[in-house]
Amino acid sequence: MRILVTGARGMLGQDVVNTLEMNGHEVWGTDIVSTEETLDITRPDQIRYAISSFRPEWIVNCAAYTNVDGAEGHEEEAFLLNAKGPDMLALACRKSSVRLLHISTDYVFDGTKNAPYSEEDQPCPINVYGVSKLAGENAIRHQMTEYLIVRTQWLIGHHGRNFVSTILAAAQMKESIQVVNDQWGCPTFSHDLAKAVALLMEVDARGIFHVCNRGKATWYDLACKAIEYVGLGTRVVPVDTAAFPRPAQRPLHSILSTKKFTKKTGKVMPLWQASLETHLRELLQHAKGSA
Repeated sequence: MRILVTGARGMLGQDVVNTLEMNGHEVWGTDIVSTEETLDITRPDQIRYAISSFRPEWIVNCAAYTNVDGAEGHEEEAFLLNAKGPDMLALACRKSSVRLLHISTDYVFDGTKNAPYSEEDQPCPINVYGVSKLAGENAIRHQMTEYLIVRTQWLIGHHGRNFVSTILAAAQMKESIQVVNDQWGCPTFSHDLAKAVALLMEVDARGIFHVCNRGKATWYDLACKAIEYVGLGTRVVPVDTAAFPRPAQRPLHSILSTKKFTKKTGKVMPLWQASLETHLRELLQHAKGSA
């Protein structure tokens, strides 16, 4: 298939491009910055040009405003990238008969459910970022009948700053660190998510799907596992969310159910602990190779 990827320089975008190419697809990676193929998803003229030039069968939208706390003071920018951009993409895709896969988030939920969220659960975001992402979902659903929206959470990967890299950097400098232990989710590794994205397109999936690694954890659990694996002696102290006041409120229990994904594809997502070990092993090997 011919597939155009937006946000191709981001953490997930890079893994999506690499995975699709490895699967034998013809891929055109675009981004708003740092790429030979510039595409601003809020510019209809650039979207039309990209579609007419490459003539894709699919567009995978990995472009987004992802600064959760920053969105609280920059609502216009967040909605521009997370709502208007997807709306413009969906309109262009509908007019050109191009399929659209859009990446969304667990933050469309408020985190008050004491069980994993399914695709049928009613969204109720509690911060600007979540509201803007839900607005993007709704815009796509309004513009198109054949869409594919993939909600994910707690993304970790090699191509950019994330919780694991931040925690390990802090652990190397401090004897003890405090980490939140009352927010539950599932760490999701961008390489695993990229494989799932490719698979959903290849089986012609439609609608909304939740995709994350298997299992559940708090940020404290994830920090402990990461620090233990790399052999640091840093003490990890569990604290409540209230210990770290942030501009944006976080859902306390936003685990996503992947039953629909497994039923459609026949595949089970890897356990987050196994993928964390793979991620850290590759990280350590790269560090040794660069030394």
